[in-house]
Amino acid sequence: MADTVLYELTDGLATITLNRPDAMNALNIDAKVALRDTLRQAAGDPAVRAVLLTGSGRAFCVGQDLKEHIGLLAADRAGQGEGEGSTMSTVALHYNPIVTTIAGMPKPVVAAVNGVAAGAGAGFALAADYRIVADTASFNTSFAGVALTADSGVSWTLQRLIGHGRAADLLLFPRSVGAQEAYELGIANRVVPAAELAAEAAAVARRLAEGPTGAYAAIKESLAYAAGHSLTEALSKEDELQRRAGASEDHLAAVDAFVKKEKPRFTGR
Repeated sequence: MADTVLYELTDGLATITLNRPDAMNALNIDAKVALRDTLRQAAGDPAVRAVLLTGSGRAFCVGQDLKEHIGLLAADRAGQGEGEGSTMSTVALHYNPIVTTIAGMPKPVVAAVNGVAAGAGAGFALAADYRIVADTASFNTSFAGVALTADSGVSWTLQRLIGHGRAADLLLFPRSVGAQEAYELGIANRVVPAAELAAEAAAVARRLAEGPTGAYAAIKESLAYAAGHSLTEALSKEDELQRRAGASEDHLAAVDAFVKKEKPRFTGR
């Protein structure tokens, strides 16, 4: 893997770390490609039962690397930008696959937001299933500040977390949203002291990795499905998924453990 993204797999927990601390984990082409491919690897690896996504240094991710972006814009205007190096191709080639992999992988993803999460960086955190946020961290949509619209799934995720009106406010008038406000709005699931973030996030992600990951996958699928379907359709999907979960080895093991007053051991099957 490129050193712009670090990857570690231990006891079913894959930890993915954006690793450009001197640039506040800004997303240049190398980082975007590495993050996309690393997430896909984790999503497809049966040994991975949960994913922890974080950043190194004082930022989670400040979004697009504008220094690189300026050079790519010049190439575009000269008719020389193409493929990975075209500025407007990055949404389709990088951001969309990153977000759909985070949101769509059949295993839980925890974002440990250690610092600023802005632009696409905020989008990646919002796509996760659970966000643990350092009390010194902040969120900023930032797009309108550079005359751009929302990408990295923010138009979909943000309003589902905080409502249309508040999402419109943060997108039209970008500003820094501190950790406590993020919690009150519903962006952050949990706020912890910065010094405790790494340990707390790892403990939560490890607990998920040890849990009934098949059931977690079904929960992710049901939430995504219900967001775009009627109640009747959502109920039908719940029935389908519950039948599958009810026939799983994990469910049978959990019921047996309950009867025996023991702690269940889950395998994800």
